[in-house]
Amino acid sequence: MTPHPEKAPMLLVPLYEHPADRPEAWERLIACAGRLHSVVLNPASGPGTAPDERFAAVAARLREAGVAVLGYTDTDYGRRPHAEVVQDLLRHRDWYGADGAFLDQAASGSELLPHYGRLTVAARAAGARTLVLNHGVHPHPGYAALADLLVTFEGPWDAYRDGSATPPPWTADHPADRFCHLVYAVPPDAPAAELAAQRRAAVHCAVPGTGAHPWGTLPYALETAG
Repeated sequence: MTPHPEKAPMLLVPLYEHPADRPEAWERLIACAGRLHSVVLNPASGPGTAPDERFAAVAARLREAGVAVLGYTDTDYGRRPHAEVVQDLLRHRDWYGADGAFLDQAASGSELLPHYGRLTVAARAAGARTLVLNHGVHPHPGYAALADLLVTFEGPWDAYRDGSATPPPWTADHPADRFCHLVYAVPPDAPAAELAAQRRAAVHCAVPGTGAHPWGTLPYALETAG
């Protein structure tokens, strides 16, 4: 097997704050477009029930800057009906011009591979050029055939720091830019990016946020960017 070349970690940023409340954070995101893999757009735990012009405006600016905009869609570990998920995908496309999808709370077991296969077909049909499945753990290897990027860790820094440094063997069959780690409650100067690279996740996000809403803060890498 030929080793896949490693790349410097890129940032996938889930900024779950309204542009009217945190305009400076959204401006920083746009200014740092060259460091971004993608940004997750999440107006209301999904697209909401009506378009929000502020989110539409920042989404357009991110796309103009060359950043993939991922519409946040909860799948509830396979329990949410297919039609509801598809409705969210279409609203993200029609209201915000999302050119990608972030399917959250994705199941990890093999028994739901057919369900997620149908969802990913629907997401592609809805215009998702970049498709992310957020399992939060390493899933069955069959999921790698469905998405462009798998989130194989989401959790606090303590769990990340103390977790296994060796990913499952099947991950070696894929380049590191197919995997993402999302880490919150990260202290200043913690080596989160270095650990992500060591664990073959070329996409990551490490934020200081804690509690029930950790994704309201920018990653350290952007807070300190010039």
